[in-house]
Amino acid sequence: MHNMSKIVPFEELAKKAAAAKGKQKIVLAHGCFDLLHIGHIRYLRQARAMGDLLFVTISPDRFVDKGPHRPAFNENLRAEAIASLDCVDGVAINLWPTAEETLRAIRPDVYCKGSDFKDAKSDATGKLQAEENVAREIGAEMAFSKDVVFSSTNLINRFLSTFPEEVQQYLNVFRLRYSEADIVKVLDGMRDLKVLVLGDTILDDYHYCNVIGSSSKEPVLALKHDASDLFAGGVLAVANHLSSYAAEVRLFTVIGELGGREQFIRESLAPQVRPHLALHKGAPTIEKRRYIEGYTLNKLIEIYHMDDSGLPPDDDAAFVAAVEAEVDGYDLVIAADFGHGTISPAMRRMLEKKAKFLAVNTQANAGNRGFHTIGRYERADYVSLAEPEMRLEDRDLSGPLVPIMEKAAKRLGTKALAVTRGKKGCTIHTPDEGLVEVPAFAQKVVDRIGSGDAFFAISSMAAALGVPSEVIVLLGNVVGGLAVGVIGNKKAIDRMSTQKYLTSLLK
Repeated sequence: MHNMSKIVPFEELAKKAAAAKGKQKIVLAHGCFDLLHIGHIRYLRQARAMGDLLFVTISPDRFVDKGPHRPAFNENLRAEAIASLDCVDGVAINLWPTAEETLRAIRPDVYCKGSDFKDAKSDATGKLQAEENVAREIGAEMAFSKDVVFSSTNLINRFLSTFPEEVQQYLNVFRLRYSEADIVKVLDGMRDLKVLVLGDTILDDYHYCNVIGSSSKEPVLALKHDASDLFAGGVLAVANHLSSYAAEVRLFTVIGELGGREQFIRESLAPQVRPHLALHKGAPTIEKRRYIEGYTLNKLIEIYHMDDSGLPPDDDAAFVAAVEAEVDGYDLVIAADFGHGTISPAMRRMLEKKAKFLAVNTQANAGNRGFHTIGRYERADYVSLAEPEMRLEDRDLSGPLVPIMEKAAKRLGTKALAVTRGKKGCTIHTPDEGLVEVPAFAQKVVDRIGSGDAFFAISSMAAALGVPSEVIVLLGNVVGGLAVGVIGNKKAIDRMSTQKYLTSLLK
C-alpha cells in the first residue's frame, strides 16, 4: 500500500474497521506523535503484532494541549510520518480531544497504549481511566507495549525547541533547579487554599466586523457586522481562573440593576465559585464593547457602558460589612481592582486591616488612567502590575524600573511584587531574593485581553504559599501565555492545561 493512501478521513477509517470486524483482529493506537522517534516505532510494531490490522488516530492540532508552542509538526505532517511505517495499515486525524468517541466509532478488538500509560493512577488528566472504561464498554482488550519510554517533549525541548535562545537557556537552567514534580507540588498546595476574590464585574462585548471602506458622505470608517460574543471579564474571569486550583472560591462583586445581566453572570461562573452579587441601583453592569476587525482581530474602537460612581454610602457600608464578616475565614484575599468603584476607600482600609494575605492588582485602563494606581493601597502582601501601571505610580515614563519597584515594595510591605513587561517577560521583587527576571513564553498572541488577570490569579496563589519568586512568575507566565491564545475570556485557564504546559516546558 502506498504510504499516503493509508491516510483517510476519520469516517472512512471507521468504515474500514466495520468492514474488517469479525474477519480480522483490529488494533487501535492513538496519540499526538509530535516527533516520530524510536519509542513510537517500537510501540506501533508491538501493537501491530497484537492483531491483523493496525489503525492509528492522530490528535488534531486544535486539541494538542501541551502549550502554545505545540505541536511542533502539524497534523498532516504527523499523519504522514505515521503512515510511512510498514506496520501501520491506516491513519486518520481524530475528531475529538480524547479517544473515547474514537473507540466507540472504530470498535477495535485491542486498544494499545504505550508503556508509560500503564498506571492509570499516574495520569492526572483522568483520560486514561475514561478510555479504559470505554474499552470495557465496547468489549475491547486494553493492552500496553513493553519497552523503554522515550519522550517527544524531551526530544523537542533538547533539539527542536521553537523558543528564542534566551528562553531556552533560561529553561535549561530552571530544569536544573526544579523538576516538574516540584512545580506540580505547588499546584497541589493550591488545592488547600480558601480564596476570597473581590473586584469589578466587567462584561466584554466583542463585535466582529468586516471593513467595507469609507462612507461616501463623511470621512467615517464603515464596518459590516458579522458576529458577536459576550464574555464574563474583570473579577468574574479572575474567579473562574481560580476555580480549578483552589479549595474554595468566594466572590464578592457589584452588578448593575439595569440591563438584566444577572442571569448571564451567574451562568458564566464556574460551579466552584460561590458569588455574592451586590446591586448598584439605577446603574448598568459595566460593559466594554469592542468593535473588532474579524480577520486580523485588531480592535478598532472601544465603548464603555458604565456608572463608576460606586455604591451609595449606605449600600457600600453594607457591602463592606458583608465582606468583613467572612474575610477571616480565607487564606488569601485577591483584590482585582479595575478602578470602577466596586472597591471603595472603606473597602480598601478594611482589607488592609483584616486580610490574612492580601494580593492586589490596580489595573490602569481608559476609564481610570491617571486616577487609579497602587498608591491607593497602604498595605499588600503581593502586588501584580503591568509595567505602565508600575511606572504610573511613580510618574516615571522611562527611568530605571527597579528603583520604582523597590520603593513601592517598601511602602506597601510586600512579600512579593511582580511587574509584567509584555515580550520582555516579568520582573519580581522579594525581600529575601531581591530581583528575579523571567522571560516571556508566549509565542502566538491571539488576544491580550484577560492575560494579566490569569497571571494575577494564579501567581497570587503561588505567592500566598510562600514559594520562591522564580516559581511564582513561572506559573504566572505559563497561565498568561495560555491566556493570550484565547479570544477574550472565552474560557478559563484550568489546572490541567497549566500542568500539561508545564510538562512540555520542563521535561
